Amino acid sequence: MQRAARVPRRSAPAPTAMNRVLCCALVFLDISIKWATQETSPPKYLHYDPATSHQLMCDLCPPGTYVKQYCTATRKTECSPCPDQYYSEDWNSNDECQYCSVVCKELQYVKQECNSTQNRICECIEGRYLDLEFCLKHTECPPGSGVVKPGTPESDTSCMRCPEGFFSNETSSKTPCKKHTNCSALGLKTASKGNAVRDNVCQGNRDASAQKCGIDVTLCEEALFRFTVPTQLSPNWLNILADNLPGTKITAENIERIKQRRSSQEQAFQLLKLWKQQNKEQDMVKKKIRDFDLCENSVLKHIGQLNLTFEHLSILMASLPGKKVGKEDIERTMKLCTPTEQILKLLNLWRIKNGDQDTINGLMFGLKHLKTYDFPKTTIQSLKKVVKVLHRFTMYRVSQKLFLDRVGNQVKMVKMRSV
Repeated sequence: MQRAARVPRRSAPAPTAMNRVLCCALVFLDISIKWATQETSPPKYLHYDPATSHQLMCDLCPPGTYVKQYCTATRKTECSPCPDQYYSEDWNSNDECQYCSVVCKELQYVKQECNSTQNRICECIEGRYLDLEFCLKHTECPPGSGVVKPGTPESDTSCMRCPEGFFSNETSSKTPCKKHTNCSALGLKTASKGNAVRDNVCQGNRDASAQKCGIDVTLCEEALFRFTVPTQLSPNWLNILADNLPGTKITAENIERIKQRRSSQEQAFQLLKLWKQQNKEQDMVKKKIRDFDLCENSVLKHIGQLNLTFEHLSILMASLPGKKVGKEDIERTMKLCTPTEQILKLLNLWRIKNGDQDTINGLMFGLKHLKTYDFPKTTIQSLKKVVKVLHRFTMYRVSQKLFLDRVGNQVKMVKMRSV
């Protein structure tokens, strides 16, 4: 017999890449369907059915509702919305909602009113935090310490002693320690090294700064000179003013030089300044100069003790209205002027930049806005005292019919001509 030829068995074909992708897609689809079913189906809970004495898997009611009718073997759970002033936060099987029981206490406000899904939420007012049942005031970090973590309605302020190179000179629940001013970066010397409660005091060469700082019209001079200058100036006002000033006359060359270099408002200031210098030895002017000196000494008394940083001076200049004194001017002023002169020089620059703006009014405007900045309270108080000194000085002079009677009469005449 002839033996039948053996046919070799074929192995199953290896799955192709397409088959593998299709297989994975079906698995993911099956998982997605299960997840979707779980998400759309309410969570369940075991419920004893007294009619059948069986345990049933019943639907829970969603947040904001309660169980109106429990499920049975033939009926699903029936849910109903919480009534006004009641709530339910979670999926539940309760036969009633919870009452909005929270009442805000003293020094608290309602952060979130009661609704169907949550109770009323109360929070301590600004500057306080909840400790047990009381809203306590946030701790204020003393000088030498700064705020590391500001207080919240739930937690107190966290303070830390200022590390080397930092300082805090105020009591505050918000201000962190500030870095000491880098005097060398401003081209200045460190006159007094700072510590945890005081900034570095910077100072340039006193002789050089006395020559270069150049405050042309002081605050006291401006306060008085403004009362001698009409609001509307005629073209020949400067010559009229020069002719009617008593004592040594201003030369025509000086008057022309002032006209060429200064704006109309500044021209009168510079002329009166020059007249004051030329006549300082005359008896009629000596008393006036003594009054100026008293005013300026009072101003320096309040400003001279302020050691302000570059940041503080920048904030002060930014608070003034009109055209701003830039950072380059501030840096140059700190380099050329002593700490006592710096604010006076910057106010001088601001007045020149803003034409006929009154520095006293500008400073009063700035002081109102400084309250919104993190600015030393002692400095604000000192500047307020400066404004009071200048107001007293000008009002005293007005009551004395100004310090130039003859010019005062001429002012009236010029005003009448310009009407």
